[in-house]
Amino acid sequence: QVQLVESGGGLVQAGGSLRLSCAASGRTVSTYNMGWFRQAPGKEREFVAVVSWSGSTTSYADSVKGRFTISRDNAKNTVYLQMNSLKPEDTAVYYCAAGGWRPVVDEYGAWGQGTQVTVSS
Repeated sequence: QVQLVESGGGLVQAGGSLRLSCAASGRTVSTYNMGWFRQAPGKEREFVAVVSWSGSTTSYADSVKGRFTISRDNAKNTVYLQMNSLKPEDTAVYYCAAGGWRPVVDEYGAWGQGTQVTVSS
């Protein structure tokens, strides 16, 4: 059983940056692929990015490619999402998830509670 806790969300102006963190406890996540998803009001949860268990391979949604960077520190059992050049359409609750690779919600077996990111224009 793994527990995931996100942090780092907040209110930022368009063009600004935020760094989200996802701390894992209960079980090491060093053997799991780790992903970030987001959900805006009235919309379905969507894939943002995923990093392989080793950190050597990443994949991004087209909407964030070139602006967001996912990384991990297995020694700290933590996954990060660096978000630059933020846009109002990036406003959503951001969720950390463990265990999947494809951009499909059902592939991930553990989820955090989410952290709100709001980008003002």
